[in-house]
Amino acid sequence: MNSSELDLTENFLKHLPAYETVRCYRAADHVVGVELARPDSANALNTQMGHDLLDVWTRLTAEPLAARCVLLGASGTKIFCAGGDLKERNGMTRAQWIQQHELFERMFWTLVDLPQPVIAAVNGHAFGGGLEMALCCDFIYAGSHVRFGLPEVGLGIMPGGGGTQNLPRAVGERRAKEILLSGAPFDAEKALRWGLVNEVFSQEELPSEALQIASRIAGNAPLSTRQIKKSVRYGTQMELRTAYRFEIEAYNHLIDTEDRMEGVLAFNEKRAPRFKGV
Repeated sequence: MNSSELDLTENFLKHLPAYETVRCYRAADHVVGVELARPDSANALNTQMGHDLLDVWTRLTAEPLAARCVLLGASGTKIFCAGGDLKERNGMTRAQWIQQHELFERMFWTLVDLPQPVIAAVNGHAFGGGLEMALCCDFIYAGSHVRFGLPEVGLGIMPGGGGTQNLPRAVGERRAKEILLSGAPFDAEKALRWGLVNEVFSQEELPSEALQIASRIAGNAPLSTRQIKKSVRYGTQMELRTAYRFEIEAYNHLIDTEDRMEGVLAFNEKRAPRFKGV
């Protein structure tokens, strides 16, 4: 790994503004960590966090080689994110509420659209918008002590960060309706059994296990990981034969890349490939 490649990540981080509610850091080679950092407020999603996260996701979209994988976590081990900050929302007018939610919508969709694979490492309870944020990631690892829930129905609202769409795609329509309509919390083992999370680890093991798979992904050809992510996301929304064609278009895009040539050469020379994202 030459220094100029690693400088892409370091340079990206160096030019980030000083966020009030989010901490960004180099988690490993080519892995950018993004940490929700409002521990005194249960890492709740307030307007400033909406602005901060939207800025991070927008910058990562504009600089796809700044990270080959993104690891989303939160400060502390008690609460990943309690959802929308209801103290800030108390007394909001309709116009203020809608304006804030439109910001959150842009933030969630920019996260979904990130070219880089994003792993949510949920090492604390995730409720409401916190769970919705995790569902916007490509997959989720959770601590064994974690509880999840979408309690909006008990607050006179409903999930508005993709929860009614991403949840049924993860756990199936019937289970999703049960979770959404009851608002009842559930534990990490149920989340694993239902297909909401990929793996459950102890509170102590989760950070290293999540970082291990993030590093493995970051070691693969970045153009390949981006094309795979795009093919899965859009292909699952298509009729099967159209999706096959979409996959082949994505596949053919990689044939003439330097990384494809390097991957085949490295295999034949029995060495680790040196991918550059070109």
